[in-house]
Amino acid sequence: DLQSIANYDALFSRETTAIDHHTYRLAAKAEREGLVVMDDPDSILRCTNKIYLSQLLDTHGVPTPKTQILAQSDLAQLDTVIASMGLPMVLKVPDGSFSVGVHKVADSAALESTLKQMFKSSALVLAQQYLPTQFDWRIGVLNNQALYACRYYMVKNHWQIYHHGAKGTQSGGYDVMPTYEVPAKVIKTALAATKLIGNGLYGVDLKQSDDGVYIIEVNDNPSIESAVADRVLEQGLYETIMAEFKRRLDQRGL
Repeated sequence: DLQSIANYDALFSRETTAIDHHTYRLAAKAEREGLVVMDDPDSILRCTNKIYLSQLLDTHGVPTPKTQILAQSDLAQLDTVIASMGLPMVLKVPDGSFSVGVHKVADSAALESTLKQMFKSSALVLAQQYLPTQFDWRIGVLNNQALYACRYYMVKNHWQIYHHGAKGTQSGGYDVMPTYEVPAKVIKTALAATKLIGNGLYGVDLKQSDDGVYIIEVNDNPSIESAVADRVLEQGLYETIMAEFKRRLDQRGL
């Protein structure tokens, strides 16, 4: 529907976005045509590129695990990387999603071999401090207001909430709670991150440890699973999102 997008008043993307992808082209064309857009193209650009997002958060002092951007030339100085980041270490491709393209390495040999493999398909790789936790927070945010909160637990005997294996993908358990029951520092950190992105609908992934709360990533098109994200607000979750579209349309006189 790219050619007929101007016939509509608003665009709501519910597909995993990427820059070199029809979701971005639709969002950009819709915004140029004056539609209310979620996810807007700026949010897609800022969230789907993990390198840009990492630098944005670091520049504004939003806490993240220690992060370093590696290029192929860094293969010659991995001892320096290890001294800075420590082991184990997490390696990420800049444009991955749902834990795809994310690896944990435990020693220098694994670090070198994994990086060589990743550099075959990516010019840059993010190296990130490994923060072991029992769960990851997911805070849903709309228009810079916390909307829902979930805790996603790690897959049994695995270090992530997803485990992509030969027999398919496994996921860990979860629990859901009202946003007012979430530690204030978790909400505050999530909102500090989204305010740098825009005023759309985001899913903020965070880790909480004894040392503090850290942003792992900001998703511009968060999955909203029935009986999970909507367990507290129920139908009200969807009505709140649609009400925000109506508010924006009314502002434009549409």
